[in-house]
Amino acid sequence: MTVVEPDTQAAWVPEADADDADDMPLSTRLSIADTLTLGNAICGFMAVYFTTTGVLIPHLTGNEDGGMARHSAATAVILMLLASVFDLFDGLVARKLRSSAMGAELDNLSDLISFGLAPAYFVVVWGMVADDAHQRVSAVAAIVVLLAVVLRLARFSCVQLRDGIFQGMPSPFGALTVVSIVLLELPFVPTLLAIMGVAWLMVSRVEYPKPRGPLAVAMLSWIVLSMGLLAAWAFDAPGGELLLQTGCALQVVLGAVIPLFATARRGNPSRNTPGGAGATQRRERWQRGREPRVGGARGGPPPPHRPFRCLPARRGAVPGAGL
Repeated sequence: MTVVEPDTQAAWVPEADADDADDMPLSTRLSIADTLTLGNAICGFMAVYFTTTGVLIPHLTGNEDGGMARHSAATAVILMLLASVFDLFDGLVARKLRSSAMGAELDNLSDLISFGLAPAYFVVVWGMVADDAHQRVSAVAAIVVLLAVVLRLARFSCVQLRDGIFQGMPSPFGALTVVSIVLLELPFVPTLLAIMGVAWLMVSRVEYPKPRGPLAVAMLSWIVLSMGLLAAWAFDAPGGELLLQTGCALQVVLGAVIPLFATARRGNPSRNTPGGAGATQRRERWQRGREPRVGGARGGPPPPHRPFRCLPARRGAVPGAGL
């Protein structure tokens, strides 16, 4: 049995409590960027909620209403778009201001909910509601989408790439492309193959530019336009369905064209070299000795290099006597 003196115990316990009180707030304090990230997670969860209550449950209970299902599906997709806006701005705010130690982990978890779980659940519900769909095959496709997002986020946390690029289709862009494929209402097999293709692009090594500067403005404008198209479709506006089909088709086309553009850009060395083709040609001419940087006549070859020879010192000479 160990006896602790009252004076020692009284002096030691408050000190430990004080240290704990100082450490806990520092590790749990949220920044503005973290708040935006939590908004991303909330939007993803609410997208699952509206997909369940407005589309799945009415279908299972036999109380299907086309208008209600259309409103709920549009609301779910709008929430995914809003989650992508939060995901866009939390990175910008984190770079401008600061981010907490939990920022990276919060971002991955929120992206998994909004761009992994929500679109995969949307695919599952589509497989249960659509007339020509197969429920079990759709569930497999949804699992593939979810696992692709998980692997995509895990690789993003582990692999270091050069600044300004993503490796693989970004998960927000992939989630919106998957949802757009479902909303196009194509036959089951083409829809399934397109979803599998998007999942493959998310785990591929194709390079995508990060949304910064003008590209971020263009992406934000496209998101706002997509919300307007969804609202027109939800409220059954004249031509709303045609506008939605056009927007979804454009989203799918962008998902297919950007990898081709990235591959062509990577295959063209003049575009990847600082200074363009002119700098490459000048560098090649310099390597062949046509443009010497120092010495020689103008346009001629450089002067021959004369090696420096050390003469032997005279016997009996004093070092430094001639200086």
